[in-house]
Amino acid sequence: MPKTLATATVDRLMRHAHIVVTQGDSYRLTEATAGEGVKPFS
Repeated sequence: MPKTLATATVDRLMRHAHIVVTQGDSYRLTEATAGEGVKPFS
């Protein structure tokens, strides 16, 4: 994808986006640094 097309696409997506700020530790980061990796669906 050309850089200009990618930039335009992200611009259109972000125009109506809502930013959600959360507090606390990231579960994904904690699992990744613990070496547990991605867990399969049950």
